[in-house]
Amino acid sequence: MAGQPNTLVRTIGRWSLTALVINSIIGSGVFGLPSVVSSQLGRMAPVAYFIAGAGMAVIAGCLSEVASQFRETGGPYLYARETLGRFWGIQIAWMTWLSRIAAASGTANLFTTYLGQILPRATQPLYRLAILTVLVGVLAVANYVGVKSGARVSDFFTATKLLLLAIFIAAGLWWLRIYGAVLPTPLPHPVEAKNWLEAVLVLVYAYGGFEAVLLATGEMRDPRRDVPVALMIGIATVAVIYTLVQVVVTATLADPAATQRPIADSAGRILGPGAAAAIAVGVLLSIYGYLSANMLHTPRLTFALAERGDFPKIFARIHKRFHTPYISILLYTILLLAFTLVGNFRWNITLSAIVRLFTYSSVAIALLVLRKRTPDANAFRLPTGKALAIVAILFCVVLLARTPLSNSTAVLITAALATANWAAVRHTPPPNQTDLEVVLHQTNRPADNDV
Repeated sequence: MAGQPNTLVRTIGRWSLTALVINSIIGSGVFGLPSVVSSQLGRMAPVAYFIAGAGMAVIAGCLSEVASQFRETGGPYLYARETLGRFWGIQIAWMTWLSRIAAASGTANLFTTYLGQILPRATQPLYRLAILTVLVGVLAVANYVGVKSGARVSDFFTATKLLLLAIFIAAGLWWLRIYGAVLPTPLPHPVEAKNWLEAVLVLVYAYGGFEAVLLATGEMRDPRRDVPVALMIGIATVAVIYTLVQVVVTATLADPAATQRPIADSAGRILGPGAAAAIAVGVLLSIYGYLSANMLHTPRLTFALAERGDFPKIFARIHKRFHTPYISILLYTILLLAFTLVGNFRWNITLSAIVRLFTYSSVAIALLVLRKRTPDANAFRLPTGKALAIVAILFCVVLLARTPLSNSTAVLITAALATANWAAVRHTPPPNQTDLEVVLHQTNRPADNDV
């Protein structure tokens, strides 16, 4: 492999992949969402994490089955292209691309906001520009020189953020055992169905991001076996962390909805004022880790588009020495900086949450198509997969109906650009052999259900 300059190197193993899944999900949201969910549900907030986690686990299960039938780079774009056709594949690619850029940009904005509490000048325009350029530039260089170095950066930040959250949870549970929960402040409104839907919709954003990991499938050692394991362990780990964080916050603060820094305030109550500063550092590390994961996998989307003739060929170039899609990495870096500098946190994360629902539903549809087209494929099989795919589609539709329309312009512009992209390449000859054809060649082998 090292001797092939035009080939990506398969260096991401099962546990690095699992770390990448966790790192792609846990960003900055865990440090602020407990207040948002508490404002909707009060003391019932931890239950919402279970509901949202269950829904996202169904989507992750569908993704596991679909992804296990592909070995090349592309993720949801590739799955939609092979099952629904070139037009819908390009549409999903642009929606996925927008979601990843918007999510990372919103998180980068939040980095300077939190840093401003420690270094007030960080929020000033020139300092902010310099900080963001260095922030993103370091990650771009790490991924430019090799996917292994990018994966190691992701592994480090995953371990760091999990350690900090584990300390907070352990200290909080110890505090609860000694002192018991504080008396709650009553909610100003009754808890109704709409409150549950609003809370779950917010948490879908918090749980999202795992789908983007599959954009780097072409650099995974054994995606057919590793992807289902990594997704399930990742989602389960995140669900436990999120739920326990909410339990601690809910039990230690009388009114979690009244603060914008719920974990910091809870840590201050448990461990003293100095703990709040430590949590601020934890926020910065968590954000930077999230950005490192996005820098690793998101550029692989434009690489996959170009590799299949759906984007200019220049974005499929691979560095002769480092075996990385360096042009796609540079493009993503530029767009990430642009969105970060002109946008804001709330607008970016709302946009990301909306468009990713299209991606999730396309994955569930792809499962139904592949079950019919390649029933004997040598792949992971999700138990009751067809029924769960329908559940996943309904889950997305219900939540999509609850999303605000303020970001609809960006979604419509993206769809129009994707349509123009399709019109420009529709007559370009497809590759000689698609990934689905590879699966078809394997259908005489027994299905592998061993996760």
